[in-house]
Formats: sequence, structure tokens, C-alpha cells
Amino acid sequence: MNLLLLAGSGEARAIAHGLAGMAGVSTIASLAGATRAPMDLGVPTRVGGFGGRVGFEAFLEAEKIDAVLDATHPFAGRISRRTADVCRHRDLPCLQVLRPEWRPGPGDRWIFIDNESEAAEHIPEGATVFLATGRQTLLRFANLAGRYIICRRIDEARQPFPFENGEYLVGRGPFSVAEEIALFKARGVDFLVVKNSGGEGSRPKLEAARALSLPVVMINRPPPPAGVARVETPEAALQWVRELAR
Repeated sequence: MNLLLLAGSGEARAIAHGLAGMAGVSTIASLAGATRAPMDLGVPTRVGGFGGRVGFEAFLEAEKIDAVLDATHPFAGRISRRTADVCRHRDLPCLQVLRPEWRPGPGDRWIFIDNESEAAEHIPEGATVFLATGRQTLLRFANLAGRYIICRRIDEARQPFPFENGEYLVGRGPFSVAEEIALFKARGVDFLVVKNSGGEGSRPKLEAARALSLPVVMINRPPPPAGVARVETPEAALQWVRELAR
């Protein structure tokens, strides 16, 4: 069986290493290319977009793909919707791996919004804002004038920060709760802005915000595609592949 693994999440890395050498399965992983030095997945990997729906379908045809495993980031909604639609029309088995989203607990001060532009409605001028949402959606926060913005990213920036009132902070996690607390204190952070990605790897910043009683602006996930089989863990995804390959 020829399997396409759409990667881009921590779960995808675990799945890829589980697929390496799996009997009866030939895996190709695909990364969007958002990170210049991605981690080795342990299986043949292509990097870059497919060129839209037509290019995606051409790739499935050329590689004789028998099934698609969507383990992209929970906020890769456009990719997940296209994948689900193409697989449905081509009658290809498709599974989405979607980890549970975060839920607030005692002591959390979360403000839920649906898109980045709404953050300005809840963050007063003069505040120092720590954006843990990645560089790709940074321009959507252009209306945060009057606040100081710190945007954490994995790679060194090739271009200057797009706004006068901010800076990039380069760092590759995982970070401990203690490290995040120390960072927020040192930089005088007043608000944390995150996407509701879920997972344990990024949770320390939320624990740090709770410890410091910082308000968190939480961006809701896009709705997942309808009519697609879905699991939450790499183990369940690998079991789905094993059953298909029998």
C-alpha cells in the first residue's frame, strides 16, 4: 500500500517513525516547508506545496497513492478540507489525526476569539503582547497598534519585523514552565496570545500564564472537515494503517 502522510505536527513525527519499515506500507511524507530546517521524519519526505488541488490530485495519481493520513497542524484547515474533499471524490481512504484542544482550568484567564483581528478588542493600548502564534499569521495582528508585540519563531528572520512596535524572538521548543515564566517576567509580558492547538509540547506557556495570572487570548480552531474518519493519537493512526494494509 502506498500511503501519503501529510505532516506538520508532533503527532506526524511519531506516526512517521512508526511507519518506517512497516510491512506492506510504502510511505511518503509531505511537509509544507514553513520551517527551513525540519526534523527528520525517518521516511521519504517531500517539502513544499502541491500547487493547489490540481497539483495535489496529480501527485496522488503519479505516486499511485492508496490512502492519505492527514496529520497536519490543527490550524491547517484549508489543507485538511481540500484533502478530505479530494479523497472523497477519488474514493481514497482518508484519516485525520486531530489532538484534543485545550480547556481552561482553575486559575486560567482565557478570552476566546475566532480570528486574529479580534485580539485588539481585548488587549488595551500600552500592553506588551507575547504572540505564540507563529510568523505566518503575524500580519493579521496589524491592528495591534499601541501595544508592544513579541513574536516567537523557530528560524532566524530574513526580513525585519513588519511593525514598528515589536520584535521577533527566536527559539525552538520544547520550553519548560520555569523557562516560560522567566521569559514572561523578563520581558514584562501582559498578555499571551495563542492558537488552541492542543497537545503537551506547547502547554508550558499556558501553565506559565496561569502561574503569573496573565490573561490568555485563545484563538479557536477552524472547524474540521465533515465526513472524515478522525482519531486523536499516533497509536490509533498507526492501527488504522495496519488494518488497511492487511
